[in-house]
Amino acid sequence: MKKVIAFLAIVAVLVSCKDAVLKKPNRLIEKDEMINIMYDLSLLEAIKYQNPTSLDTFKINPKRYIYKKYKVDSLQFSKSNTYYASNYEEYASIIDQVNDRLTKNKTAITVLIKAEEKKNKKNKKKKPAEKSVSPTSKMIDSLEINQRKRL
Repeated sequence: MKKVIAFLAIVAVLVSCKDAVLKKPNRLIEKDEMINIMYDLSLLEAIKYQNPTSLDTFKINPKRYIYKKYKVDSLQFSKSNTYYASNYEEYASIIDQVNDRLTKNKTAITVLIKAEEKKNKKNKKKKPAEKSVSPTSKMIDSLEINQRKRL
């Protein structure tokens, strides 16, 4: 929580100081890659809050995973994020693209889930009801078979 407050404070200072434009960092992450990184971070954070044990079970640190996946380090990401955040319009564009992508994927997943549920309901209706056989009736049958063999 302290990190989030510190980040927001830095962003607020940068946005309020419009006269002092930040220099472009040496290793600036390209805008498209930044969108992909922020999208993946959003998904991982959602997973972390929806089902916290899932990431712990596999010992996944979301940020470390993202850094490794995109071959960036924390300083490079931080400087790039601060640089993009210093330009409100560009940062808003990045956030909007991430939100659009999340919404589009959520809609697609919802459609897939509904199709799967519909398919499962049809399969349940098509299967004939299985005869329920009690364990005692199986024992009786095996006993009868054994008696017939003796005769």
